[in-house]
Amino acid sequence: MPKKRTNKYKKHIKQSPGSIVYTGENPTKKLFIDAFDYNSDFIDELELSSIEEAFSFKNSKSNSWININGLNHIHDIEKIGKHYNLHPLIIADIANTSQRPKIDVYDDYIFVILKMLYYDDKENIKTEQISLVLGSNYVLTFQEMEGDVFDNVRERLRIENGRIRTLGPDYLLYALIDAIVDHYYIVSETMGNKIEDLEEILFNGILQDDLSLQVLSLKKEVLKTRRVIFPIREIISRIEKNEHVLIKPTSIQYYRDVYDHVIQLSDAIEIYREMIWSLMDMYMTTISNKMNEVMKVLTIIATIFIPLTFIAGIYGMNFDNIPELHYKYSYFILWGIMILIFIGMIYYFKKKKWL
Repeated sequence: MPKKRTNKYKKHIKQSPGSIVYTGENPTKKLFIDAFDYNSDFIDELELSSIEEAFSFKNSKSNSWININGLNHIHDIEKIGKHYNLHPLIIADIANTSQRPKIDVYDDYIFVILKMLYYDDKENIKTEQISLVLGSNYVLTFQEMEGDVFDNVRERLRIENGRIRTLGPDYLLYALIDAIVDHYYIVSETMGNKIEDLEEILFNGILQDDLSLQVLSLKKEVLKTRRVIFPIREIISRIEKNEHVLIKPTSIQYYRDVYDHVIQLSDAIEIYREMIWSLMDMYMTTISNKMNEVMKVLTIIATIFIPLTFIAGIYGMNFDNIPELHYKYSYFILWGIMILIFIGMIYYFKKKKWL
């Protein structure tokens, strides 16, 4: 029975523009907020018990990274959005987990939506939306649930005199985007290994019962990954070319490096896409070849029995005066002729390389 599909857009019907509607799949998720307040001399790592505790970082003299987990808490998201002067449409986009990766540039902040990709324990590909807001001295990140790909960024923040500590929040935004893009490489490599394994199976002519389902599942994974990665080129390109006051010229080169990685991933995904189509063609060809082999054997068997059936049919007729009918050795002679015909036809088929 096919899986029942849900329509996330139904939640927006009859809602006014800018209404905050959570469209995710974790409506009971607990709100969790962690923060890093830092500069080149100190770092303070905090777990905040309420959204109001994140308000003070806006006007702080240090740099801050505030990570909010739990998009189902729309009232808290609305509170922090209003405190940081985010546009109502931006706040609505944060809660809408079906957004396409994009960038919105405002005078005093930059808003970016990306997708984190990972494989679960059953090797099914999963996506999670993450929204990032870059301000003058802060970066806000909004996630649907705990657990992300930013552990390396956190470790780098804890290192005294590290580059991420001495540079501004624009570099922190780069580091977060770079961590997401780097994790795409893990997904891409896993996907490539899956495709190569299926190629080897098909080249060896092994037809598993669920092979077609595996190929179709891989096709869906490649298309889902393509939808996630391709828009990032436009995001990074706009950051490079916009010359926004929040992005320092010294950070542009880092964003260009991310752009190069995204181009490499895009090329790899396009290659995987072509390989998937080739796998589908190869699978259909293998099925056709197997069917042809079966038909060839059946045809040869039928062809061998045509003369034998002809002879048996003649001597099975109910006429009284059939020659050789009453001859003493007729039965053995007939069997000898039939065996000779059988052997002769097998020899002929082998000579023609039909067997």
